Amino acid sequence: MADHYEVLGVSHDATPDEIKKAYRRLARELHPDVNPGAEASERFKSVTHAYDVLSDPKQRQQYDLGDQGGFGGGQNFGGFGDIFETFFGAGQQTRGPRSRRERGQDALLRVEVGLDEVIFGTHRDIEVDTAVTCETCHGSCCQPGTSPVTCDICHGTGSIQRSVRSLLGNVMTSSPCGTCRGYGTVIATPCVTCQGQGRVRARRTVPVDIPAGVDTGVRLQMPGSGEAGPAGGPNGDLYLEIKVKNHDVFSRNGDDLLCTLEVSMTDAILGTHATVAALDGDVEVELKAGLQSGEILTVKDRGVSRLRGSGRGDLKVGIQVVTPTKLSSKERDLMQQFAASKKAPAPELSHFQQGIFARLRDRFLG
Repeated sequence: MADHYEVLGVSHDATPDEIKKAYRRLARELHPDVNPGAEASERFKSVTHAYDVLSDPKQRQQYDLGDQGGFGGGQNFGGFGDIFETFFGAGQQTRGPRSRRERGQDALLRVEVGLDEVIFGTHRDIEVDTAVTCETCHGSCCQPGTSPVTCDICHGTGSIQRSVRSLLGNVMTSSPCGTCRGYGTVIATPCVTCQGQGRVRARRTVPVDIPAGVDTGVRLQMPGSGEAGPAGGPNGDLYLEIKVKNHDVFSRNGDDLLCTLEVSMTDAILGTHATVAALDGDVEVELKAGLQSGEILTVKDRGVSRLRGSGRGDLKVGIQVVTPTKLSSKERDLMQQFAASKKAPAPELSHFQQGIFARLRDRFLG
């Protein structure tokens, strides 16, 4: 009889843990399900017998003293438990059939809105091409008047159990039923409209209330408005990603609206009142005498409604004084008289300044 220590490939003073590790390594290598053949089967038998003896302290002591009869009076069946745990896992439980009903996928759509629409929010009816519950079978996947039948192969369990014969006895294994694919039921007469899926592709209209204050990149979640799930499963969610279109006149900085007002030189000198056609109606602004290019006029609470919180931002009007490029001879004479009366100093360099209006213009130009 071969030496048990040599069979496991361990020394005579090996610890119980070393013996167990050696056994598990050889068991994985030689098990008939992994390595079929007579030679591997005989080696597997020897390895199992050697481990049964050396894993039991009393039997190992008798073996070391010269009694190599092996099993003796206190046979240990720990090897079977270890090999079962190695290949099939400890505490494994049989699962029931899986459900055909699954949650539908989420969907993402990009929606463009105008800058004027986000001031107070807007409503849209959005066309969505998505999966909807089949109106013929109402998600049952079966022809009307029929229903799924219990699989006659797995008898509704969704899995097939088979007995694998080994040197350790009969071991039961479980795998999904190939006939019903693990559902436990078979659809004998599938719905012809959805081909047994319980849903079809269709275009539907989704009403959407887009809140005030949204900006580019904001995502709105609409629970239950995504794709319908298979076999009547619940809908996924619909996400709307907002893109605010650029405006020809107005720009946005947070909750504030920005615009540029061109003012004639005479109006800037003398002062006047002007009407600004804002996105939500006309706004009257006062242009005080001596107005300079780059000044900012602020109109409170005429910007965008805040997405979180109450109130609105401001409307900021940047002033650009326009110098005339063509003058009549009479206008030129008047300007010369004005210049002579003011005795303006000669042009000279001054410190560079990045004014508020320049920053406003930079934001406007993007």
